[in-house]
Amino acid sequence: MPTANKKMKEAIQFGAGNIGRGFIGALLSQSGYPIVFADVNTRMIDALNARGRYTVHITDLDPESFEVGPVSALHTADPVLIDSIAGSEVITTAVGLGVLPKIAPVLALGIEKRAALGTQAPLHIIACENGVRASSQLREEIISLLPPQALQYCRQWVAFVDCSVDRIVPPVHMDNPTDVCVERFHEWNVDSSQLIGELHIKGMNIVENLAAYVERKLFTLNTGHAVLAYVGKLKGYSRIGDCMADEAIVSIVRGAMSESGAALVCRFGLDATAHAAYIEKILQRFRNRYLDDTVDRIGRDPLRKLSPGDRLIAPLRAAYGYGLGVDDLLLGIGAALHYVDAGDPQSIQLQQMIAELGMEAAVEKVTGLEVGSPLNIQIVKAYEDTVKLLSE
Repeated sequence: MPTANKKMKEAIQFGAGNIGRGFIGALLSQSGYPIVFADVNTRMIDALNARGRYTVHITDLDPESFEVGPVSALHTADPVLIDSIAGSEVITTAVGLGVLPKIAPVLALGIEKRAALGTQAPLHIIACENGVRASSQLREEIISLLPPQALQYCRQWVAFVDCSVDRIVPPVHMDNPTDVCVERFHEWNVDSSQLIGELHIKGMNIVENLAAYVERKLFTLNTGHAVLAYVGKLKGYSRIGDCMADEAIVSIVRGAMSESGAALVCRFGLDATAHAAYIEKILQRFRNRYLDDTVDRIGRDPLRKLSPGDRLIAPLRAAYGYGLGVDDLLLGIGAALHYVDAGDPQSIQLQQMIAELGMEAAVEKVTGLEVGSPLNIQIVKAYEDTVKLLSE
């Protein structure tokens, strides 16, 4: 017999890291959801279960703290998680794009059980990752694992809702490991066309033109943050606040965001004056010394950040395609190709690739820009000129 259409009020957050706890988990809790965190970090799982709540600290000129709870946590390999998925109303993720395929099997099992129970209530799955259409990517992983009956159920009752998320959550050491620091600003936009019925979560904006919001954030905040970190690293800084005190670096970051912004204005018809103000707002967020963010946290995983669809190459190609200037974007990319952090395997792999393949071939392999193409040539030149330009 089908389960009655009763109102379910549990939410699962895959990923109990800083973003999961400090951003998405906090908003779910403020919306009345008891939260189950799913993670692989046993220390965090035990700490969350021991206390049943945690504290979010807003670090700004006007600091504030609030508690999030009740919460519990499960290991992603715990069979109990399948039962939780079967009985939830909302499932969110903050695990990283590369981890989504790893959590797809347990989500598929939960949906399969939900189908077997005949649960006639919507389940919204929202992948809150730094990427374009992450929930749709997760959907493709999950539906490939579902048997026919569960697949039919999934198409009727499970909504994979794409979104854009924006909040800076730095890794600040806290006496209580479950507590987290965040900036005050946050933005969570979801695609209205993918919802099943209504979904009310405090702090969530339901929008019609999600692509514009996704690319505005990726091409502005993420692009600017990456350029800031890579250029700052090349100039010897370790803290984001110190990078923002260097006006030469700020000029490059503002220029890169303006170049990517000009492409957004062309693509989506954004108001140029309003977008310029948005850029200045982001620069002010970067100046928040209370966050005490690090260059290496922002710069980590350069292979991903230099990949074709991510925050550096995608805006470069877009701006170049519209015939717009790209000088500061190229500077940021040139600096990224110099990035080395002994604790970051991708940065080591990048440098090995450059040494073994040569710059032109390495750029093609990482960015997808073919050897001999105009942008490949310009990136190679930017790599060669970056150190000299920054020392002037």
